[in-house]
Amino acid sequence: MLLELLKANRSYRRFRQEEAIPLRLLSDWIGNCRYCASARNLQPLKYIVCQSPQACQAVFPALSWAGYLKDWPGPEEGERPSAYIVQLIDKSLVENAACDAGIQLQTLLLSAVEQGYGGCIIKAFNQALLREALQLPGHLQPDHVLALGRPKETVAIEDLKGNDVKYWRTADQVHHVPKRRTEDLLIKIL
Repeated sequence: MLLELLKANRSYRRFRQEEAIPLRLLSDWIGNCRYCASARNLQPLKYIVCQSPQACQAVFPALSWAGYLKDWPGPEEGERPSAYIVQLIDKSLVENAACDAGIQLQTLLLSAVEQGYGGCIIKAFNQALLREALQLPGHLQPDHVLALGRPKETVAIEDLKGNDVKYWRTADQVHHVPKRRTEDLLIKIL
């Protein structure tokens, strides 16, 4: 079961924008983060859910999409995320979130995939634009943005050939992602 969730958990960048994600699900997914490990158990991460079309429209210009696809500025209208979860570090608690950010982002994505949704973790964003769009107080710093929705694209996993890790799209809009093989990850067994 976990392996199937992991295989379905791809970085989707095109969505069925018209299909809203119920607020109850978004809240449940954030609630799942309560059960994650946290460095020193400080639990410094907070979240903002952007679900309304107006909120999503305000967040979108702050984001950068798919760095390896140089001629693609991001999803077009109608294929944009139907929700965002913005991960924030509460600077009144810590300066950085250590390993917490990744653990919770994976938890959020697996929660979404389990319900038939998908997402993309975005770290490349304009901090000032995002802060303005969200009207954040000074102690909350955006760390990641999770774009979410019902996927509208196919993502194919390929074995990595050589050392070229760059993903690409074919003419039929299939998104291909090279991944290292298990034997390339496992250095030794002692």
